[in-house]
Amino acid sequence: MLEKEINSYFTEVLKRDFSVESKLEIEFEKHYTKFFLPPMRHSQEGARKRYSGLLDNGEMEFKGLETVRSDWTMLAKEFQQELFHRFFHEKELKQWIRDYVQTLRDGGFDDKLVYKKRLSRQAGDYAKSRPPHVRAALLLDPEGKKNLKEISYIMTADGPIPVELYNGGADYSHYTEKQIKPIADAVLFALNEDFDSLIEGRQLNLF
Repeated sequence: MLEKEINSYFTEVLKRDFSVESKLEIEFEKHYTKFFLPPMRHSQEGARKRYSGLLDNGEMEFKGLETVRSDWTMLAKEFQQELFHRFFHEKELKQWIRDYVQTLRDGGFDDKLVYKKRLSRQAGDYAKSRPPHVRAALLLDPEGKKNLKEISYIMTADGPIPVELYNGGADYSHYTEKQIKPIADAVLFALNEDFDSLIEGRQLNLF
C-alpha cells in the first residue's frame, strides 16, 4: 500500500542520514477517480482551496465552490452540481447549458432565485456602502432599527426586493451573468469553450 511504503521510506531515510526517529506519518484519506481544479478568474492557474472531485463510491465532493456557500442561490448550486456530474461522467454539456439558461429565462426556476445573506449589524448602520442585502433589508425596515439578522431577497430590474415584498419581475439577465456564467465558464475553460460563445446563437430567444 502506498501509505505504508511512503512512511517506511521516510523512517529509513531519517534514521540512516540523520540518526533521528521519524515523526512523520502519511495517512491515506480518500481517493478521487476524477479531480477538477477550476482556474482563478482572469487566470489560467488553478484556484487554491477550490475544487471538486469524484470519489470511488460515485459521490462528488465540493470544496470552496458555490454549491457549498450559503450566500449563493439554489439556482447556482443545483446548476453546479449537475454541471460537474455531467462533466465527470462525460455527458453532453453544451446543449444542456443552453437549455438550462432558456428555462431560467422562461421562468422555470423562479423558486430557486432567492439570495440569503446575514446582516452583521443593523441595516441603518451601513452608511458608506449598502450592498444588495442591506438595500433589501431597508425596504422591510426603512428606519434600519429592527436588528434583522438575515434577509432573503430576489434581484429584479428595480434592484433587490425582499421575498416578503416580491411580486414578480426577476432580473434573469442578472442571474445569467452573475450566477450561471461564472460557474459554467470554470468548466467550459477546460473544453476550450466559453459561456458567451456557447449561448450566442440563442441570444434572440433569451431576451
